[in-house]
Amino acid sequence: MKFEGSYVALVTPFDRDGRLDEEVYRQLIRRQLKGGTRGLVPCGSTGEAATLMHEEYRRAIEIACDESRGEVPVIAGVGANATWKAVESAREAESLGADALLVLAPYYNKPTQEGIYRHFRAVARESRLPIVVYNIPGRTGVNILPKTLARLAKDFPTIVAVKEAAGSLDQVSEILTLTKTGFTVLSGDDSLTVPMMAVGAKGVVSVVANVAPKETQALCAAALKGDYKKAAALHLKLFPLIKSLFVETNPIPVKAALAMMSLCRPEPRLPLTPLSAELRPALRKALKGFGLI
Repeated sequence: MKFEGSYVALVTPFDRDGRLDEEVYRQLIRRQLKGGTRGLVPCGSTGEAATLMHEEYRRAIEIACDESRGEVPVIAGVGANATWKAVESAREAESLGADALLVLAPYYNKPTQEGIYRHFRAVARESRLPIVVYNIPGRTGVNILPKTLARLAKDFPTIVAVKEAAGSLDQVSEILTLTKTGFTVLSGDDSLTVPMMAVGAKGVVSVVANVAPKETQALCAAALKGDYKKAAALHLKLFPLIKSLFVETNPIPVKAALAMMSLCRPEPRLPLTPLSAELRPALRKALKGFGLI
């Protein structure tokens, strides 16, 4: 599977009773497909996977697969701090029809690099699907070092990509230097997508694509063609919107933005809370400035 372009880190919409809103979820996915998004990523951190009930996790993946109808790949989030649970979730996502897995580094435990290697080894051995490693030290407390990624890519042919969200271009450069030809780096930070692609990344797993799918894919497409003048112009256009979506913990602001666009309710699930009242005017201003409301 070739990973290139904009992959949306889907939010998980909830209804008035705090349950998964399946119809709204379908509408959000259809909007992504219409906007040219190259892949759907349900049940990641933006999708509040850590607070989803098991049946909600299953339904989110099933709905994404149903709506994509094979048009774009579905990369199901797999996040657990117990390796056995990650293996179980990977098997389940595969059985539900996912095309690939976004596997989070174990969180809270703070494993060594050897522990990280063995965690991903266990998942790779138990699933036939392509695996995108998810490195986000700010949430997990551990950084997957480039040497560990290179070791995983060398030893397991299904480990084919990384969603890199450590915020370091040096680390991206080292990953690309150490890994085999064909291993893909995807940006995990919307504000760093263009600079990361300039050194060899192939796209982004994006939060801002939830609200601006067409423009996010256009940015990636321009960079893939080597048109960095256009890519930079799109980056600068998106930048105020991107910054507004991270004024509080993701996905609090992006859910508020989607609510302002009348696309879903704004409430995340506890322990996350709705966007602070004092931050809403600036978010609304960013959305207006981009022409989204």
